[in-house]
Amino acid sequence: MTIQVQKTATASGEALDAPMFDPAAYRLTAEQADIISRARQLGQSVLAGRAATWDREATFPTENYKDLHRAGLLGISVPKALGGLGAGYQTYALTAAEIGRYCGATALTWNMHVCSTLWSGPLADDLDMEDDVRAEHQRRRAIHYKRIVEDGAIYSQPFSEGGAAAAGGVAFGTEAKPVKGGWLVSGKKIFASLSGHADYYGVLCTEISEGEKASRRNTLYLAIPAKSEGVSVVGDWDPLGMRGTVSRTLVFKDVFVDEDAALMPRGVYFQAAMRWPHMFMTLSPTYMGLAQAAYDFTVKYLRGEVPGMPPVKRRMYPTKQIAVAQMQIKLEQIKGIWFQAVTEARANPTKEQVLRAYAAQYSVMEGANELAALAIRTCGGQSMLKTLPLERIYRDSRCGSLMLPWTAELCLDRIGREALYEPGETDE
Repeated sequence: MTIQVQKTATASGEALDAPMFDPAAYRLTAEQADIISRARQLGQSVLAGRAATWDREATFPTENYKDLHRAGLLGISVPKALGGLGAGYQTYALTAAEIGRYCGATALTWNMHVCSTLWSGPLADDLDMEDDVRAEHQRRRAIHYKRIVEDGAIYSQPFSEGGAAAAGGVAFGTEAKPVKGGWLVSGKKIFASLSGHADYYGVLCTEISEGEKASRRNTLYLAIPAKSEGVSVVGDWDPLGMRGTVSRTLVFKDVFVDEDAALMPRGVYFQAAMRWPHMFMTLSPTYMGLAQAAYDFTVKYLRGEVPGMPPVKRRMYPTKQIAVAQMQIKLEQIKGIWFQAVTEARANPTKEQVLRAYAAQYSVMEGANELAALAIRTCGGQSMLKTLPLERIYRDSRCGSLMLPWTAELCLDRIGREALYEPGETDE
């Protein structure tokens, strides 16, 4: 892949923001730096200016996806041999953080799209499969990747069902009944980002033959075409934050799905959930970006450098300086643990690495909103106006700690339990 020359300004001539993770300081390759820079340039010059519209109207950022496709970022984790950028987990996470810095809803929905390729690509390559199963998987995923790279097809990843399934506690209630040539899928997904806007819904469901009981081991990951008979989108979408994700409820009623729709072979998703826990951290980059955005706004505001506002400086007050120092310390703490966690993502991580992943998830999801709240207090009443991005950043960041499968509460529970107990240990 040709490495592009790094730019220092946007198309409009505005100085380009410094990268969140400096390539030299964080020992990134030139190729990684190029991919991440694409996202930062697109985010600052294009996505940031549209973010208020998607938020205000609670509409999906369709135009942003056209730009992501043109930039090659819809296929960020598609192998190079199949026309993508070939990015692994760490590169994806750092790129998503840069997008989240400028438009949280775009970054969060883009995550749902990219996971269809990240999970079926680099992640699946780390897992055990018989040779014939792997060959069939590679054939099938190439079908999906071609749609994305050539046609700009958008995939989603509806996960939640309102119960314990999304947290890994029980089997998914959405069921896939085997029939000739594929499956009949029935069930529903709530908080299903991209509902009505994705071309394919990457649905996690439980394969159940006649007379069998539901088991997590039989989870399938199927890409259901949005226009399939029996697929419907219901309900309204008017939430506190992340309004542009358009996460309405998806309903599936005896939807026929052919065998080539499988994004993972039988049994591989369960293996991934057991052996590749960092796969459930992919929501966190968006909130890492929002944490940076809250800090960025505060510095620009106090320096009198917010576009469209009078150049009034407020940086000379000691209380403002102390607040910025507190924000800088908090941001660096979050960035440090999060970068380490996404760098350690792999199959079969150590217990320490898994505990650090939980801690990083908790730190980002709670810390982003803490930074946004401190930013509002520091910048004052004007920062709460919807004409400025901080109010939106605050609302968007409040949602992170609630998101399955690793909510803030679940992270705390697992850290405490797994730190004190080895597998199989009890107090009896």
